[in-house]
This record gives sequence, C-alpha cells and structure tokens, in this order.
Amino acid sequence: MVSASAIVALVVLGIIVILAVMSSGIKIVRPYEQAIYMRLGRYVRILDQGFNLVAPMINEVVKIDLRTQVLDVPRQEVITKDNSPTNVDAIIYIKVIDPKKAFFQVTNYRTATIYLAQTTLRSIIGDMELDEILSNRQKINLHLRDVLDEATDKWGVKVEGVEIREVDPAGKVKDSMEEQTSAERLRRAAILKADGSKRAAILNAEGEKRARILAAEGLRQAKILEAEGERLAIILRSQGDAQKLRILSVGASPLDSKALTVLSLDTMKSIGDGQATKIIFPFELTKLIEGASEYLGVGRLTPQRDVTKPEDIERAVGKADEILGPIPTPEELHAELKQLEKAMEADRIEAEEIAKLSQKTEKKE
Repeated sequence: MVSASAIVALVVLGIIVILAVMSSGIKIVRPYEQAIYMRLGRYVRILDQGFNLVAPMINEVVKIDLRTQVLDVPRQEVITKDNSPTNVDAIIYIKVIDPKKAFFQVTNYRTATIYLAQTTLRSIIGDMELDEILSNRQKINLHLRDVLDEATDKWGVKVEGVEIREVDPAGKVKDSMEEQTSAERLRRAAILKADGSKRAAILNAEGEKRARILAAEGLRQAKILEAEGERLAIILRSQGDAQKLRILSVGASPLDSKALTVLSLDTMKSIGDGQATKIIFPFELTKLIEGASEYLGVGRLTPQRDVTKPEDIERAVGKADEILGPIPTPEELHAELKQLEKAMEADRIEAEEIAKLSQKTEKKE
C-alpha cells in the first residue's frame, strides 16, 4: 500500500506541474512593448500590451521594444574627396514600427542598422570635400537619415534622426587648417584695417569739406551783411546830404551878401579856434574883407537884391523828389532786411541738405 506521505508528495508535485503549465500560458506585455507569438515554430499573432493567454508549453513569445533607441555608430576613418583622412562617428535614433518585420526580416535590426550607417556615412563623406563636411553637417545628417530610413523600412524600423557627433581630421590636416585659418584671419585683419583707414580718410575729407563749406558760407553771409550795411549807410548818408542840400538850396535863397559875410566871418572864427598851425581859406580873402567893410557901412553900398523864391528854384533845377529819387522809408528798409535774412536762411538750409546727402552717400559706400 502507498503511504500517506507519498500521496501528499504526489499531490504537491501535481499542483506544481499544473501551476507551471498554466504559468507558461500567461504572458504579460509592458505598455512600451509588443510580442511575437509563435506556436510550434509557426507565427500566430502579435500580442499587445497587458495580460495575454497563449497555449501553454508549446508557445514561443519574443518581446520587441517600441521605444526610440539610440545607436552609437563606431568611430571610423574616412578619406574625403580632396584626399583628407578624417575620423567620423555618429549617433542614430531609431524606432520599431513593425515588430513582425523587425523580427522575421533581419537577424538583428540594431546591428544591421549600425553597419548600414557606417557604410552609408563612408560613402557620403567620400563624395564631399573636407571644408564642405565641416560647414554642412546638417545637410549630411538629413541626407544620411533619408538613406537609412529608406533602407530600414523593409525591416520595420524607422530612422528618426542622425547626428554627426564628431569630425576629426588627421594631425597634419589640422596643422594645415590652422595655418590656413591664421592666414585668413590676417588677411581679414588687413582688409578691415585698410577699410578703416579708407573710411577715416573719407570722413576726414568730408569733415574738412563741410568745414570749408560752412566757413565759405559764413564768409559769404558776412560779406553780404557788410555790403548790405554799407549800402544802407551810403543810402542814408546820401539822403542826409541830399536833404541838407535841399534845405540849404531853399533856405539860402533869401540870404543877401551881408548874411553871407556874417556866416563867412563866423566860419573863420571857428577855424581860428582850432589847434592847426596852418589855415587855408577856400575863397578870396579880399572879397571877404570887402564884404565886411560893406557890412560895416564903410564900403560901397550894398544893392538891394530880390529874394529868390523856392518856386523859382524848383522851376530852375526841378523838384526835390525828382532829383533825389524815391527815398525808402524805415519800414521799407526793415522789410528789405527781412528778405535778406530769409535768403540767408534758405542758403543755410541748402548747405545742410548738401551735407546730409553727402553723409548718406558715404554710408551707402
């Protein structure tokens, strides 16, 4: 007979076997995964995330990660189009979009993508010159991504991005590049220095030109004002002299020889009061003495002459207004000065516009 302990052991063993069989039929798929379900070596279906029941003991489930994966393309030496040895490495961002293709169409999609990136990168870099590689990394990235994405599409893998991490030319190439860069910087410095000297010379010449223009304009305006002031002074003096002559011509008509003699003697008295040692008489002295004697009553009798009237003088020499011409009033003189100031202001504005135009031309150059 079988003992009770043996029976218990068999029961426990049976329970363990049943649990093992049942657990082999339960598959848990994480949210970022999908699983390939195969039964007896035959593809059945894709298992989605969560709890999944499959045939126990005779199933095979392979889980595929659907997250974006980062692959490091190993550093490799590439010969550029201009025969410059260059070390290049890159980073690839891939994502599985079809787990069935990623499992059945390629042995290892990660390794296959890395090797494909190496060969494609070598081909692209080999068709470009070193300067172009250093200055067009973004262009290389986009081109490499498009080529890899098209090639890996049959593997159910999408290439989301490619980044060239480092482009490291060989030592001798670096030395040549540094010499070239130094020469280029020296050339740019010389160009900038020459351009600065040219601009400084232009600005100095422009400043001297503007200074001369302003000095000439100031001198011209000063001469205009001096000439205008002199003209107005001459006009006013001439008008004063003309008015004086007019008054004398009108007022001297009733004077007789006695009055003229008194005026002459008074003039001689004024001359004698001066500090001059020589006195020059602008008329004949005997005539003056004769007039004085006649005034005193010891000379010949002074005949009574008719007094000349102003109307007779105007008929003889013409009217004073016709002789003197139009005499400007103070208001007219003030208006003329205003017009002159406006003209000078217009000239100043024109000079400033010329200076501004020259500055704009300078900036454009």
